[in-house]
Amino acid sequence: MGARPPPGAPPGHHPGASGALALTPEGALRDGSRLEDGVHVPDQQETRAASLEPSDDQVSEPGLALGRLKGDALDDRPEIGEGAGDHGRDLVDTIGRVGATVDVDEGLELRQKPLLAGIDGGRKAAGEGHRRVSILPAMPKDGQPAADVELLELRVLDGPNRFFNRPAIKLEFGSETPSAADAVAAAAGLALRRLHVALDLPVPRVTVRHSVDHRRAAIAFPWRRRARSQAIAAAAARIASGSTNERRELISLRAVAAGPMSALPRPRIPVVAITGTNGKSTTTRLISHIATSAGMRVGMTNSDGIYLRSELVEAGDWTGFGGAARVLSDSQLDLAVLETARGGILLRGIGYAANDVAVVTNVSADHLGLQGIDTLDELAEVKGAVARMTKRSGWAVLNADDPRAWRMRRETRAGWYPFTLDPANPAIEAALDRRGRAAVLERGWLVLQGAGRRPQRLARAVELPVTFGGLAQYNVANALAAAAAADALGIAVPSIVEGLRTFALDPEVNPGRLNLFERRGLLVLVDFAHNEAGLAGLLDVCRQLAVATGRAARRARGKVRVAIGTAGDRTDEILHNLGRLAGEAADEVVICEKRHYLRGRDLEEMNEILRAGVAEGGYRGPVEAFPTEVAALEGLVSRAKRGDVVAVMSHAERADVFSWLAGEAFKPVGSDRLRKLLGS
Repeated sequence: MGARPPPGAPPGHHPGASGALALTPEGALRDGSRLEDGVHVPDQQETRAASLEPSDDQVSEPGLALGRLKGDALDDRPEIGEGAGDHGRDLVDTIGRVGATVDVDEGLELRQKPLLAGIDGGRKAAGEGHRRVSILPAMPKDGQPAADVELLELRVLDGPNRFFNRPAIKLEFGSETPSAADAVAAAAGLALRRLHVALDLPVPRVTVRHSVDHRRAAIAFPWRRRARSQAIAAAAARIASGSTNERRELISLRAVAAGPMSALPRPRIPVVAITGTNGKSTTTRLISHIATSAGMRVGMTNSDGIYLRSELVEAGDWTGFGGAARVLSDSQLDLAVLETARGGILLRGIGYAANDVAVVTNVSADHLGLQGIDTLDELAEVKGAVARMTKRSGWAVLNADDPRAWRMRRETRAGWYPFTLDPANPAIEAALDRRGRAAVLERGWLVLQGAGRRPQRLARAVELPVTFGGLAQYNVANALAAAAAADALGIAVPSIVEGLRTFALDPEVNPGRLNLFERRGLLVLVDFAHNEAGLAGLLDVCRQLAVATGRAARRARGKVRVAIGTAGDRTDEILHNLGRLAGEAADEVVICEKRHYLRGRDLEEMNEILRAGVAEGGYRGPVEAFPTEVAALEGLVSRAKRGDVVAVMSHAERADVFSWLAGEAFKPVGSDRLRKLLGS
């Protein structure tokens, strides 16, 4: 990738650059049509190149291959926190697939007429009449980029993101010809730097990602002034595509207003950010419940809404930028507990400058094939943003039983706080050796460990309602994560224990997460279980519950009857595996269709993929498809007997499912009744 900057050089350094100049923040400004809360967080210093407008022989049509880059034009490493540790051995994979984002809310499609066409103006370069010098290589004169390369997206990211811990702009190119997009992305990266030099602006660090099939490539760079940076990005894309040249774009760029500076809020209260593939909502709610039990006034966001002081103020999925802004704007809160989803990070970035505690529950297959994320390593890089932006004085609470989650310790400045179900996990010693902490399941107890302090037992896992009598091991892990986060916030151990003991898995406290109902010995479980790991966990609980209830009904084992279904934006592989898991574990399988969540899928095609997976799992009966979750549940219940366990993957119609169960005289099962059912 060319020469690297010397050791200790700041990002953006390039041989030949002179001096360093940091732009001065000008206060909180309007960001487009939205007024951001808080004050501007100044960017770190970047070098200002001592170069003027390029000479005529430096302007030509692009046809640049990646291997021909000179200097430090592109960097394929993710930005990591200062002092993050061993950078060389354990970075997130940077060659994973990068795909297009279809739903572009802040994108700028450059297939239209040039953004800056028709703008007059310009200026004469300083020192005109003298030979002008550029520290960057000239755009190559020979060759043209592949004709089928197109700009898929120009996206403005307003907060920390996959690429940087600060606002950035992403350009993404695509082509059916392998490596063609790589070449154009490289040319765009070089054009970006040359344009900054010619405009006498600090040269930004440019990072690059390639798809595994080399049919997509993306570059990203931090922005300081929104309008100007967006215009430069658009110009670089046109130069790289061969539709214009550098001289023409510079004339227009000099007439562009700089636009607002970034105005990310710097929270005045502690912030806990929770991410992961599964367990985000449960862990978020549990942390909020513990803090509330300790007397704190908590603002919380999750996939069900925005909650201020335990009151729902806005329903809906608020796990992105807007939800964080709403909570952080409330001056009457003591703590923000923010579920942070993959989609929000990719579409706009995270809505504040830094957090105090990051929690990463796990990384497993879900939402692959969407918004340019097709591999687990890429998904981990996205979710790792919450760990990278954690303060040096804060804590990164990471699942040490998940290799990708635990690897994020290499990318954070914060203290290491692993949680694990395995008391022999080497992550415990690694963290304690660095004066960190650990949350461990030890002989059935939740235990907090810390360098220089005695281990503190919290409670037996089987006694906590969230663990479902100890059957839901994934919720034991979530309880450890929540306890670690609460400890990291300084909440006293008795308050942590009280919160853990009083958090129930009922439709009111944690809707759609292992909600259990009973009617005359027949059990129904309602769970989100929207991906492979979620369904595997649900089926494991069902089978253990069926053994216990079957024993109570004097049968060998109750039958497990399950209704499966998910949104249509999952890959064929994920859909097939959902069917296979059900076919392996259940005694009866039906499909509950999500007709309002097909997202471009053909319904019958989707059902057939699920059926093929069920058959591969060994299930030989017919797999009936029902048009709604309620209809599927009703069908299964009509055939179920005392001691059976019926489970439904519920997402789209959760409220209707709860209403139907109430109408059919099913009663919620509390912790005491569950212990009796399990014989404990």
